Amino acid sequence: MKNPWILYITIRVGIFAAILAIMLAFGFDPFFSALIAAVVSLAISLIFFGKQREAVSEAIYKFNNKKSDKDTQSEDGTA
Repeated sequence: MKNPWILYITIRVGIFAAILAIMLAFGFDPFFSALIAAVVSLAISLIFFGKQREAVSEAIYKFNNKKSDKDTQSEDGTA
């Protein structure tokens, strides 16, 4: 997948939705189910999806550097 944002967001939302659906199926309160699903999906993503998080961080870094330093290519071409 070319865009790391889409992959990471899809994984996070999928985990959240799965945990929420399981808890609601067992009859838990919807508010607390959503809260617990958010915390658990955050913990799972922090533990198991470091590679995807790093790819998103790198994409953010590249985007910010490209946006802030537009004349680098012209400077490199003259040097």
